[in-house]
Amino acid sequence: MFIEASEQRVVNVQQLENKLNLQPDPRQRLVLLDKLIAHYVFSNIERAEELLGELYKILRDIETPDLLLNYHLYEATIKNQMYDYDEAEFHYQTAMAMLQERGTVNQQTEVYIDYAGLCINKTDMERAHDYLTKAGKILKTFPSERLKARLICREGFLQLHYGNYSKAIEMLLQADKMITMLQSPLDLKDYYFLTLIHSGLGQIYEGNDEPEKSIRARRKVVEMCEQMGIRTRLSWHYLSVGKSYMAQGEQENAEGFFRLALENADDASEDARANAYANLGFCYMERDQYQKALELFDLAHEVYSQKPEKNNKNFSNVALWRGEIFQKLNDAEQSLKQLEMALHFAEKTEDYQQIANICKELAAFHARHSDYKLAYQYQCKHDEYIERYHKDVDQRKQREVEAKYEAEKKRQETELLELKATRLQLKALRAQMNPHFMYNALNSIQNYITSHDVDSATKYLAKFAQLMRRSLEYSDLEVISLEDEIEFLEQYLVINEKLRFEHKLSYEIIIDEEIEEDILCVPTMIIQPYVENAIEHGLRTRENGLIKVFFFLFDEQTILCRVEDNGIGRDRALQLQMNDPRYQNHRSRGTSITENRLRILHNNNAQKEEVFVHTHDLRDSETGLPLGTRVEIKIPILEIKVSPSSQSASSL
Repeated sequence: MFIEASEQRVVNVQQLENKLNLQPDPRQRLVLLDKLIAHYVFSNIERAEELLGELYKILRDIETPDLLLNYHLYEATIKNQMYDYDEAEFHYQTAMAMLQERGTVNQQTEVYIDYAGLCINKTDMERAHDYLTKAGKILKTFPSERLKARLICREGFLQLHYGNYSKAIEMLLQADKMITMLQSPLDLKDYYFLTLIHSGLGQIYEGNDEPEKSIRARRKVVEMCEQMGIRTRLSWHYLSVGKSYMAQGEQENAEGFFRLALENADDASEDARANAYANLGFCYMERDQYQKALELFDLAHEVYSQKPEKNNKNFSNVALWRGEIFQKLNDAEQSLKQLEMALHFAEKTEDYQQIANICKELAAFHARHSDYKLAYQYQCKHDEYIERYHKDVDQRKQREVEAKYEAEKKRQETELLELKATRLQLKALRAQMNPHFMYNALNSIQNYITSHDVDSATKYLAKFAQLMRRSLEYSDLEVISLEDEIEFLEQYLVINEKLRFEHKLSYEIIIDEEIEEDILCVPTMIIQPYVENAIEHGLRTRENGLIKVFFFLFDEQTILCRVEDNGIGRDRALQLQMNDPRYQNHRSRGTSITENRLRILHNNNAQKEEVFVHTHDLRDSETGLPLGTRVEIKIPILEIKVSPSSQSASSL
């Protein structure tokens, strides 16, 4: 399967390259460049960067927002694979900002999943969890098996980080099954995720002391990368297989993979190359080929020296191995020098186990040379650091348990809040239409029928039926577009105006021009209880009632809705309410439930004591007489809605 797909991909890429060479028109070149870069970001970073340079140059002259978005996504992917995480973050953040204005649902979900991967690389697990949660919420509304599999893969790596191996294996195997069973042909990024999955499994098996399984998983990664041309991190994969063979004591196989890591020119990681030199040197040392081993250690040291601040552990290992070789060569002076250098670098890492091991070697060295005082001092130092190491291990295990506990607690809290919000939604929908509204509306329709006004009866019966049907449909939805919410509200107000109050009520709905109501999604039927409250308590006794509903963009995550009426005011409404038992419980059933929904839905971003609904009395500035009531509701923007026709996967 891999070979056939890979051969076809090579043919397609070569055809695109040929077309690019013959295409002079900049706009046509943009399309070809975009398709080629989508392939090269996983197979040939050097070529991808070359083409990206031309893409960006053309985009400066020809404004093409969709391709500019892709440019940032490609750059983010490349920088992430080249371990330049800060630059990758810049491009991801830029892309996510652009997606607020344009892009498909799948693109938004995909970027959240990919950005979570970057956060995992940066060990920012809390942010990774947050973005995976965002992606999961979108996938509930716009399902995609491909993106769901990638999401589960990332969640598996979160569990791997927390040391929850059983859960991590479960998730990674589930993601593997979902990707391999996709109906549509796999793209290069699907295979890239498969390599992540089996690389993660190899790491888990190694941690569980199952070297044979680890070798099989890691060799599968290498096979996939070789056959599909995914070469950007191939050196690391060769290195991992070699280390697994070393753990099995199979030196010959290990050496073969370390050499492959050195021969691969496509992986941009010099660290992988240096590690291959060092591990290959260790293999030669084990075979007593000391001169060859020292040459390889020198090469590793030279590469490590390019980034000395991050390679203290590697410097320490190389020096320790050199010390061992010089000891076997009976060069005591060089052996001591290397051991002391190894200790110097180890102390910079605060790796207590490494420090303890080197102290033990130094104690043995001085004992062999009859310097028992220094031998005793280093032995004491060994005992001190081995104790600190065990204490550190205990603390690390405790932190891992705490992290697992917090992650599970957060997951359960999220699920509980979602369940609570759903229950409240159903309660709110049951309390939504008070019986007086429905009775009066149907009674008015009946009057049209008995007075033989068939046209009006038919017209308003259809409107009433449509309103009831919508309320039932929405009971199954957590979110709807603001446009649908406003249409529902307008239908409700029309029936109140024409049927229930017989033209004694009028209304206005005003939408700020900054709001794109067709793509912003809000909680289902969130405004209607406040409009109903205004009608029931403010306008029911008025002859010329007026309701105004305004929608403003409060911030990037919130819409501010203002419901104003010219009613009798809260004080007078309360007096009437106390004397009319039919309406005493209306607010507690409607708006109070909605306020609980808002509190839960705002939970992730809100301060604990924040209030999301504010009610103001409107009064005459001179007389102080009531002029009505204004209610301001902060509504969370839950999603960005894109029409199904534009839900294609992004080119990355």
